Amino acid sequence: MQPIKTSGYTIYFNDDCYGYLQEVLTYEKYSGIFILADTNTSQYCLPNFLAQVPTELPIEIIEIEAGEINKSIETCIEVWHALTDLGADRKSLIINVGGGVVTDLGGFAASTFKRGMDFINAPTSLLAMVDASVGGKTGVDLGVLKNQIGVINNPVAVLIDTQFLETLPQPEMRSGLAEMLKHGLIADKKYWDNFSDLTGLTTDDLGVLIHWSVEIKNSIVEQDPNEKGLRKVLNFGHTMGHAIESHFLNSATPLLHGEAIAAGMVLESYFSMIKGFIGREEYETIKSVLLSIFGTNDFTSEDIESIMALLVHDKKNEAGKVQFVLLESIGNAVINQEVENALIINGFEDYQK
Repeated sequence: MQPIKTSGYTIYFNDDCYGYLQEVLTYEKYSGIFILADTNTSQYCLPNFLAQVPTELPIEIIEIEAGEINKSIETCIEVWHALTDLGADRKSLIINVGGGVVTDLGGFAASTFKRGMDFINAPTSLLAMVDASVGGKTGVDLGVLKNQIGVINNPVAVLIDTQFLETLPQPEMRSGLAEMLKHGLIADKKYWDNFSDLTGLTTDDLGVLIHWSVEIKNSIVEQDPNEKGLRKVLNFGHTMGHAIESHFLNSATPLLHGEAIAAGMVLESYFSMIKGFIGREEYETIKSVLLSIFGTNDFTSEDIESIMALLVHDKKNEAGKVQFVLLESIGNAVINQEVENALIINGFEDYQK
């Protein structure tokens, strides 16, 4: 697969990842290399990755606990302390090997330690490959509130080795599909149509779809790197989805990011239909595809009340008003749409039918 060039860095795939690493470690003369991983990727991904890192420089491993609950400023402080204790400086390099928690938190830690050091993202989950590691967003959660603290800062490069997906549990693979489906819904109907039937999907097919998904996201980000307008379309499903994810984060049954976003996309597609942007047939198609992959979550009236209260913290809000991304059609989205509380409640009722 051909590398994808952005205005600030390049995204490499599979074998090209390690050719690039050899080049950058030879010519950049970094003072030290630090690899951030979580307890899962440290066990399942890091050995293979380290075997292909061509350098005689000592490599220090910093390990954090896995899970969204650890995407916090407290964990970031621990990383900063580890970097300090291990002698990192501004000429050091951090390589973030992991899913979205690792790439988001690691990118933020690197962007702020000593006012900024280079970092490379090596995403190991499907979700991180097609979303979290691309676009320069870094940051941590504030309690249960998603991605409230952070900066937009590009990595030196992104290294997508799809072999890491062989280590991924099935629920995590399914979680990543949500962002890929979103890319089709907001920007490319032909891409969406490729997901109407996943029964014959091969590993090679998935590799092609990952590359295609990254191209879609990169094209949007390149036109609006600081999310002043067009880039907001990438938040389709996320206004409701992040509130749902936040609500269940500390519960006995937390949802994976993709599971929450899938529910959010069904709800926001319903809002799109009721507001007259899409027809009922398009809505029913979207709902059918998403629920066939992710199933239906049960929401009590107390859950819905809590989720609606969390909407006020969404990052897209302006002047205290919740701003939604809705669909004009499959493949086209519209930003900055308000949705009445009564419509949100009706959306949950329709979702659970």
